[in-house]
Amino acid sequence: MKRGLTGRYEVTTTTGERVEAFVPAPLPPQPPLELSGSLHASIERAALSLGRLDSLSVLLPDTSLFLYSYVRKEAVLSSQIEGTQSSLSDLLLFEIEQAPGVPIDDVVEVSGYVAALEHGLARLRGGFPISARLIREMHAKLMERGRGSDKQPGEFRRSQNWIGGTRPGNAHFVPPPHTEVAGCISELERFVHDETSELPRLVQVALAHAQFETIHPFLDGNGRVGRLLISLLFCDYGVLSEPLLYLSLYFKEHRDEYYRLLDLARLDGDWEAWLRFFLEGVALTADGAAATAGDLARLFEEDRERIQATGRRAGSALRVHEALKARPLATLTEVVSRSGLSFPAASSAMGQLVALGIAVELTGKKRNRVFAYARYLATLGAGT
Repeated sequence: MKRGLTGRYEVTTTTGERVEAFVPAPLPPQPPLELSGSLHASIERAALSLGRLDSLSVLLPDTSLFLYSYVRKEAVLSSQIEGTQSSLSDLLLFEIEQAPGVPIDDVVEVSGYVAALEHGLARLRGGFPISARLIREMHAKLMERGRGSDKQPGEFRRSQNWIGGTRPGNAHFVPPPHTEVAGCISELERFVHDETSELPRLVQVALAHAQFETIHPFLDGNGRVGRLLISLLFCDYGVLSEPLLYLSLYFKEHRDEYYRLLDLARLDGDWEAWLRFFLEGVALTADGAAATAGDLARLFEEDRERIQATGRRAGSALRVHEALKARPLATLTEVVSRSGLSFPAASSAMGQLVALGIAVELTGKKRNRVFAYARYLATLGAGT
């Protein structure tokens, strides 16, 4: 449905020129959304895919093993949308302080995304609501170090920003004036906590993400915080028990369509077109995550059987294998800590895994060696 402009323009002066900044109307859309027909089918399909994803504990004995690396894959993808070149291996190396040649600014930026997500989840689990305060706290974690650390981390902007173009006057889109940001975020907060709403949770999440991107409340980092908000809302609403759904790869692969449909929702009021796109992404991404989890479960079992077939020496190698499942890129010192083996025993067992083609040594050195669970990283790193 084309409702027309879903907000108002406010004329303001920025950098000495007159601009029209867009102030979005509060959610939900009016007239109400048309959720029948094909859109209803899209909601059901996405909900079914999310349900399968949420049952990952059936496939993976310890979901946290998958979650540790999967969260980091999302951090890499979300940051790549903003122009970083860091890989999943770069981030894991950085986290164990073994990162020769890694683009340090990029990887610091990616690690900030992990910190922001983990902070948000910890606060949610502690009973703190999704709110303007939590959004600012996550932004502070995201922007604490590296590029953007000088752009008011943890604070809503106090000046005009814009999207595309070299200045507000030739920008593709100009978000609300800074004087309107707090009010817009307050309305968004009200919407996500509206217990009287009859909208499906999936629809609420889709609308909330689009509205946040329209408000663009920070000087930098808006895209990453907006994508984090999706994961947090799914957890807060009980749609997922763990943050296992990330849409960054989908948004990255369909970047032009993503921006086109956000514009269509703002300028024409066609929220239904945006919802179809978002729901398709949820279904495809959830199915992909579940398939990856299944692939990893089979990989772990196949490798375990190969290790067991080695006979008497299998015990220590299995313990090292478990350590690599928890951290697919690790030093021998970390493996010793996680496996409970002595350094010589862990070194010998790791040698077995290298001989079996399960582990790969990355440095080529005799000391401070770093080992990777190669097939695990390859499976998880698809798309990065």
